[in-house]
Amino acid sequence: MSATPVSVPPAAKPAADAFRLEGELPMAGAPAVPMFEIETLRAKEFLPAAREALSALIKDQSENRVIGPVFNWARRNSLFPLHWGLACCAIEFAAGFGARWDAERFGVVPRSSPRQCDLMIVNGTVTWKVAHKLITLYEQMPEPKWVIAMGNCATGGGPFRTAYSVVPGVDKLVPVDIYIAGCPPRPEAMLDGILKLEELIRERKE
Repeated sequence: MSATPVSVPPAAKPAADAFRLEGELPMAGAPAVPMFEIETLRAKEFLPAAREALSALIKDQSENRVIGPVFNWARRNSLFPLHWGLACCAIEFAAGFGARWDAERFGVVPRSSPRQCDLMIVNGTVTWKVAHKLITLYEQMPEPKWVIAMGNCATGGGPFRTAYSVVPGVDKLVPVDIYIAGCPPRPEAMLDGILKLEELIRERKE
């Protein structure tokens, strides 16, 4: 009696070998993606995106936490008012920069060119005849810039409010940040107004 040969099924391939042959599970010895392609992809896509994200983060953090506060501190502690005068308050304005009151100890240095100034102190009566000159000077000042109305005439026209030739308040011409009362105000009042403006700049973070 002859023995019937029994067919033995071939041994199943290990799962790891099957994946390795199909390329779904790359092994250490035979990577599915060559290393130079990985480096090329990294250099083309990952590095520029990471660099852009890092640059945006550094810029945002520096502007909000470093550059912004430093610039704000520098601006409010080095105000350059325009060196000009209109009427009686101009005498008090000039006295404020003399040896007795010494406004420059606060970093306030008057300049004669509006292109070098960031503060306009309107120190006197503003007539409609000179209004366009005041607006021209204000427009020539670089940003950021601020305006202080010094004295009753600049604030609301003063005793000449009802006169046909007087502007009833310089805020009709330019935006005013600080008002200083008095006719005329003392140099101490002008210095107090400048210090109030510095506090305002700090609060606004301008």
